[in-house]
Amino acid sequence: MINAIIIICAYVIGSIPSGLWIGKIFYNTDIREHGSGNLGGTNSFRVLGKKAGIVVTLLDILKGTAATLLPLLPFFGDASIHPLILGAIAVVGHMFPLFAGFRGGKAVATSGGVLLGYAWPLFILLIVGFFISLKITKMVSLSSMIVSVIAVIYCIIYMFVTGDYALLILVLILAGFIFYRHRANIQRIKEGTEPKVKWI
Repeated sequence: MINAIIIICAYVIGSIPSGLWIGKIFYNTDIREHGSGNLGGTNSFRVLGKKAGIVVTLLDILKGTAATLLPLLPFFGDASIHPLILGAIAVVGHMFPLFAGFRGGKAVATSGGVLLGYAWPLFILLIVGFFISLKITKMVSLSSMIVSVIAVIYCIIYMFVTGDYALLILVLILAGFIFYRHRANIQRIKEGTEPKVKWI
């Protein structure tokens, strides 16, 4: 019973549509009707501005972290679900949120939050890699996919050192989510029409 409750909690946490709620409450704007129509941080930056984009991105990251750390709460002390499974469920909730008609984000920030909760050195590495890639390519989507590949490579090496197969499996799944959710972006990158950021 406790396992079922913690799984539901992880999904509900992931389902919190930060971009949608912040847009509607503070800007009277449904970001699904503007820009890419996505609920993530990138579209929040594009539609609502820098301040809102930062807040949405941080909240989306923290969703993954919060779900991953749920087993640390006394109420869930008897749960036998691996924290990375809970993190993955939160990412699914972010992509298909209960509170936003199952139209969510592209899994990047919440995936990062899972890693922050479970393997923070990897999270720091990926943040640095993301901004280096963004500086070079000017494309958030491409940078997100690049760091997902970096994460896989890191976890393969990490697995041989520590034997942590669970982290590698989780990162492979999250990388798959990220590439799948960026299908349209990949096509635009091939066509040379993918939007580029100008602030970096």
